[in-house]
Amino acid sequence: MKLRANVVEQKIFEIEDLKELEEFLHSQSEIEQLRERLFAEFLKYADYKNAGEWNKAVRLCESLAIIGWGNHEPVEALRGQFFNGNPATCFQNKFGETRFVDAIWSKRVNGFTMEQGRTSYCFSPDDPNQKQSVFWEYEIKEDIQDIRLESQRNWIPKNPVWIKRTIGNCYENSKVVIESVDKELKPELDRRMRPEIYGRAINRIIINCSYSYYDHDHCKTNYIIADEKLKLKQKDFYRTLLTMFTRQEIEKNGYFLRNRFEFGPFRADTGKIRIGLNLEKEFSELSHSEQRLKLSEYILFALNHVTDKLKKKKLDYDFDLMLEDFNSILTEWKA
Repeated sequence: MKLRANVVEQKIFEIEDLKELEEFLHSQSEIEQLRERLFAEFLKYADYKNAGEWNKAVRLCESLAIIGWGNHEPVEALRGQFFNGNPATCFQNKFGETRFVDAIWSKRVNGFTMEQGRTSYCFSPDDPNQKQSVFWEYEIKEDIQDIRLESQRNWIPKNPVWIKRTIGNCYENSKVVIESVDKELKPELDRRMRPEIYGRAINRIIINCSYSYYDHDHCKTNYIIADEKLKLKQKDFYRTLLTMFTRQEIEKNGYFLRNRFEFGPFRADTGKIRIGLNLEKEFSELSHSEQRLKLSEYILFALNHVTDKLKKKKLDYDFDLMLEDFNSILTEWKA
């Protein structure tokens, strides 16, 4: 039995194709035992020290996403980018909370190594040692490997509607509403949406909200929302804005012409689609209840627009049930 287990685990690291990996894992007997072995193996690499160990953790997360994490907290192994362009790697649960090792990497002539002073350890309820969080100063040693850092190609079930802010600035009268989105609406969506039964085709529908703001004369942005009938592209914005205001007015007031909605493409490999939502100064002048209603109206319109387009792709996903759940939660929040 031990030999067979070793063979199975070695095979998992050898299979590159995700579909082939899925077929291989589903062909195994005693899935519960396999799950526990893979989870024990994952714990070895959750405290990764180099690129090779990180990549093994990625493959184990992909495998556990296929057969299920059982009673353990599911996490995704994600590779992103730090603000300076260097790679960043971490594990996140379905709420976007970071677990285990969170690392920034440095590029050397002959490969990548984790950076001392930019690597953290984040508490996990599944850590058998119950280590507490250590931010930025988690001890590592330089270990350069000329290996590509992988990122998980499948995903764990999670609330598919992710509402974000592009920047932190806003007018004072919108702060209460925006904080309510972060502290009331989003936690309810995370808790009450039912991603396990919608399907696996959609990972995230990301709605990026951009609010007008005025900090001081040299730091201001006031969006002017374009007539949607014009169907303007980015290259058209400034030229069209000049037909509405003088250059002096544009500069003085920080005017930027934008479409209300910006719809990105759906990427089947990541299961993600992005929506931009731009809000003018006049939005912030509404009462808090009016802002909730208007923001809900915009979000629901954007979500319906996107799901109508995605339905045409014949994806294996219950969009109607997802929208029903979302609308129920949104209705309570905006009341």
